[in-house]
Amino acid sequence: MKIIAVHAYTIRSQTKHMFVWRQGLPGSDTTTEQTWLRLVTDGGIEGWSRTPRGALALDLVERRLKPWLLGRDPLMKERLWHELWEIDRIEEFPMYVMGWVDSALWDITAKAAQLPLYQLLGGYRHEIEAYASTVTYATTEEYLDVADQCLARGFRAIKLHAWGDARKDAALCTALRQHVGPGIALMYDGSAGFDPYESLYLGRALEAADYLWYEEPMREFSINAYRRLCAQLDIPVLTAETSDGCHYNVADFIAQEAADMVRTSSDYKGGITGALRVAHLADSFQLSAEVHGMGVENIHLCLAIRNNHYYETLVMANPIVVEPCIGPNAMVQAPAGPGLGHDINLKAMQKTAVAKL
Repeated sequence: MKIIAVHAYTIRSQTKHMFVWRQGLPGSDTTTEQTWLRLVTDGGIEGWSRTPRGALALDLVERRLKPWLLGRDPLMKERLWHELWEIDRIEEFPMYVMGWVDSALWDITAKAAQLPLYQLLGGYRHEIEAYASTVTYATTEEYLDVADQCLARGFRAIKLHAWGDARKDAALCTALRQHVGPGIALMYDGSAGFDPYESLYLGRALEAADYLWYEEPMREFSINAYRRLCAQLDIPVLTAETSDGCHYNVADFIAQEAADMVRTSSDYKGGITGALRVAHLADSFQLSAEVHGMGVENIHLCLAIRNNHYYETLVMANPIVVEPCIGPNAMVQAPAGPGLGHDINLKAMQKTAVAKL
């Protein structure tokens, strides 16, 4: 099988649910862009994946990815994955580009095998529980209202993205625990908003409130800073979410005792191939590898990886808006069709694309 055509389509739409991140930082733009990558093979199978970028993605496809992919065997994913890292050395790709290409190749492979991707990867479960991952709201009262809506929708686990003020966030986390009681799993994501001293203060408050994990409180530039934080806290510190270098970098976090749990994902860890490397590396140390982010790629990963425990879904706006894939009791079911399961209307996409290759 050979790749005989490489196409990309950028789709732009008005953002339906605007939100902020931390203290007024933009979480969403007024318009939303995504670019679909389409790999066409001589066997009649097409691979699809998407990235939330426009002009930058198109430039990389036209200038770097298309000339490299044409004529290649899409089933040789291991070779192509390593070659893409070689190209990255010069190009310095955004992290999501690695996953963009690799996921499309896996889509082709699973379709050729006539299996949903999670089963091709080995398969561990057919459904998984989702946790409600908040955006940033204005007040503690609004957070508690949103939490009530999440519980009414069937969620039994909630993760906070708050204001980026260690003392205010600590008070919010305590208030939420008091509000929902001991039976609900709670997590907190610092989104790299703190220095080491603030991170320690907030981590101790999370311990007292019995939170399940403490995610990325600092930028992941300093493994040593995370090593000190892990040694000072009992709550599991979840790290290596946005750090470059896939499993090579995650290995250093683990070896330096700078991670109690690690992140993996299709977008930040080099696609399906890289995400599995991270998960299996963590499993060899008996650590969790929690899947970051939404989308069909990450659903398949959640169903294939034993040492992941939830699917993350962002609940935006107030009243909350929930992904269509979230079923009763906040369960996500396995996609039934072969491949990744993207629902593609090619004619409509070609017609509405604001740019294409």
